[in-house]
Amino acid sequence: MADNVFDFSPGAQVPLTGAAGQTAATHALASAAYRDSPVEEILKADNEWHKSGVSKGKFSLFEPNLGEAFSRAVQMRTLGGGRGALIQSFGMEPQTVVEHALAATHIRKERDKKLTAVTALFGVLFLPGLLVWLAVFQLRRTMAGSKDKRAGLLGGVLLTAVAVLAALFLIKLPFTGVLGWYLRGMIVAPVIGWVLAKRICEATAKDLRLRWDNLLSGGGLGAKIPDAVPGNPGDSAREALRQGLHQLTAEQHSNVVFYAGPKGILGMGTRWGSWQLAEELVSKEPGKDIHQFRSYDVIRAIHDQMKLLERGPLNSGGFPKPSVTHWIVSPVGEGAGSVSRPDGQDVEAYQVKSHEIQRICNHQQFGSGNRHYLGVQFVLWDGQLVITMMITVTVLHETLRIEVTGHALGPVHSLFTTKSSPKTVTRAKTVRFWETTSHTLPLVTPREAVRLAVRAPFTWYPPILDFLGGKLSLPEPFGLRHAWADQPWRHRFMADDAMRAATPVLRVAHNAALKVLQEHGVDTDRFSSRSSSLSGAVQDLSPKKADAYDA
Repeated sequence: MADNVFDFSPGAQVPLTGAAGQTAATHALASAAYRDSPVEEILKADNEWHKSGVSKGKFSLFEPNLGEAFSRAVQMRTLGGGRGALIQSFGMEPQTVVEHALAATHIRKERDKKLTAVTALFGVLFLPGLLVWLAVFQLRRTMAGSKDKRAGLLGGVLLTAVAVLAALFLIKLPFTGVLGWYLRGMIVAPVIGWVLAKRICEATAKDLRLRWDNLLSGGGLGAKIPDAVPGNPGDSAREALRQGLHQLTAEQHSNVVFYAGPKGILGMGTRWGSWQLAEELVSKEPGKDIHQFRSYDVIRAIHDQMKLLERGPLNSGGFPKPSVTHWIVSPVGEGAGSVSRPDGQDVEAYQVKSHEIQRICNHQQFGSGNRHYLGVQFVLWDGQLVITMMITVTVLHETLRIEVTGHALGPVHSLFTTKSSPKTVTRAKTVRFWETTSHTLPLVTPREAVRLAVRAPFTWYPPILDFLGGKLSLPEPFGLRHAWADQPWRHRFMADDAMRAATPVLRVAHNAALKVLQEHGVDTDRFSSRSSSLSGAVQDLSPKKADAYDA
């Protein structure tokens, strides 16, 4: 758990590079916080198991873009009060993504402070005129979103007609004196405010896009978060944010994972292969009993040998250093909307203690309850591919079973790896009509400037914007990585890497287990024969939906 000790450490800032070999997936997801595309774009990144949702608000003029909705949703889900348990994000650093979401929100808040001042000066003081212009823009936006092309065209005609009428009203106004000037101000002031707001929005849009592109280029600017730096011991809001980030990191390193039926182990991907060695425990000396041992003795021997996987007889590159971890796997339903992590005296900082791990490994092998697995994990392709081989040892009556299963988590969806593109228009030249010319358009369109200016005064209380404009709902149980991960099988080399890892891991597990059995007086002939058979079969493997039982 996050500690309650006050920390006067300097500000939270995302490093330019994440953990070794885990920057691509981290930066790809972090870039979503800076994007200005429509929020519905994220629905394209959903996979077959995890679906996002976009709820509509009361007025389309207040609707958020992708960056705004993503930042808000991620902050509330990972740092909000009373939040539920999170699924680990293997192959990336979730705290970095959350910090970029906070940084993007801070940049937008600074912009919104300026826009609020502009709105107050040129809008609230001339409120009747502002409401008229907003009504026109809302009606035009509604018509533009219509599937009927004639309705969309009518929206543009309506805005032009209102602008012409406003100009005529400004010139032929029948009133004089203070009232006349105020009425003229109602027409002109909102337009002046719109021009100023557009310049403010354009500068911020360029900054956000620069950060977006720099992240996908492999580094870029750090995510400065002043709100995460407590100014004094009584600064409760910032201290809560600091502790929330600490808790997020602690939960990321939990050794408890959740198995959700056909979805596989949440965060590790679906189970694509399974190999089982099960034989009878018979003494190699007739008339004598075997020497007593436990499942954890076999697991510990396998663990020690798995740590040496990076070593080989040839200098051929081979495996990178694997992460070998004792996992406690907790079963949840396929359609579970949430998960809960174990607590109590056997758990500390989301980690199940060593003695409890041994107890589960030795005694919790049949019936209800959590199970123990030894996981061997490889993070490859700069964090875009996570290969996890899970090993479990069970002893029921006189049968010892060693099961090795393969899980693979593919790259994040290509939506998150796409850089920004400038807004350009290409037209034919007037005289040399066979030639074309291109012009770069401003990043912020007129109606986008209106949208941002209208939302700005409400950013001090985001639930209002959720009600007026809608919000993004994240897939549950939520984890930053598995929610938007593709299958690795569409990428030839990623698929090869996943399948190549199975054979050596399987053989090392079997060899280590056979050594323990021999040391304890077990006849290993049948085990060796079965191991050889599996070793041959695994060379011709192909990915399958191992959890989709055909029954």
